[in-house]
Amino acid sequence: MKVYLDLVKNVLENGVRKENRTGTDTISSFAEFYKVDLSEGFPLLTTKKVFFRSVIFELLWYLRGEDHIKWLRDENNVHIWDAWADEDGYVGPIYPVLWRKFPYLEKEVIQMEGNAGLIEREAWVRKEFDQVQRAIELLKTNPNSRRIVVSAWHPGLLGEMKLPPCHIMYIFNVADGKLNCHLTQRSGDIALGIPFNLACYSALTMAIAQEVGLEPGTFAHTIVDAHIYVNHVDGLKEQLKREPKALPTLKIADKPVDELGFDDFTLEGYDPDPVIKFEVAV
Repeated sequence: MKVYLDLVKNVLENGVRKENRTGTDTISSFAEFYKVDLSEGFPLLTTKKVFFRSVIFELLWYLRGEDHIKWLRDENNVHIWDAWADEDGYVGPIYPVLWRKFPYLEKEVIQMEGNAGLIEREAWVRKEFDQVQRAIELLKTNPNSRRIVVSAWHPGLLGEMKLPPCHIMYIFNVADGKLNCHLTQRSGDIALGIPFNLACYSALTMAIAQEVGLEPGTFAHTIVDAHIYVNHVDGLKEQLKREPKALPTLKIADKPVDELGFDDFTLEGYDPDPVIKFEVAV
């Protein structure tokens, strides 16, 4: 896709070199933005092969609400999260937990033992909130709402996470019978992460649009710290020499999002250029 190649070119030409926690410097640009029209095809890069199987399994894992990668790694042989898991496969309360079981406190009246026997008093009780289902409910009942937000940022839990979420918030917006999605990302690895994020959230938007009776619209993406690791520069320059091809088509079974499995996603017409290998900075 041209918008992706334009992003790469702009960061290479205008970014600044920065140090970071990984020990591998980046060329970084502040507040990059692009958007794609999902009616033009499924935005899986064609200037290099992107592993569609991993994209979809990652999305399905996000929807499971788990704090570990056992299903992803042990049951489905997908290893993209191995570097950030402990020896038992735990990653902490990141995307799956925050999407489906976002923890919050709510006041409730509870009974407790007092001097004169049982008494009632208010207390803060920990609860869990399913943000994805709430978004789907709002899209069905109040599609013009400007509050259809799913957040993956919880400051109080950062210390329990192996990797704090990079893509921290997505917002759905309905216009003219189409479902649009805007993703805000605090930090984005342009060579490795952004192609996955683009495809993953586009597939999510398409699946939810189908469930709520809308057409897929636009996927928009803001990346606050858009960066290229210096050891990725040569590979991206090779990618810039390649001409984008026609986008593939993604077909999704007509099921609720929570009933979808990998075999319900069918990719047609994907003819990418060869893989370009990039090392992961951990």
